[in-house]
Amino acid sequence: MTLPRDEDSSLRHWSARLIQALQILDLEVDHEKLVQLADESVKAVGPHADAVSAFIVGFAAGTASTHGRKSVDEAVTAAADRVIELCEHGEEGGPDEKGWTKRAQ
Repeated sequence: MTLPRDEDSSLRHWSARLIQALQILDLEVDHEKLVQLADESVKAVGPHADAVSAFIVGFAAGTASTHGRKSVDEAVTAAADRVIELCEHGEEGGPDEKGWTKRAQ
């Protein structure tokens, strides 16, 4: 997915402000991946699933990277990919099904 130039610019600016304010200066944000995650979550579940998905991906990535399991970039990508895959099933299926254990982190 390629973001329109204006939207990409706005997201980069907003991310820079958030990164500076929260003092997480080494963070690199894959805007296209996160927008895809949000879009797929809304389609699969409904309004506001994007916010919940983004929060949980961030939390999972933070947990993975602080426990030395993955770099921040790898953790975010793995968690986002897992949620996008889950979106293919909508509200059915999930981490409790066989084969999902420990795949996001």
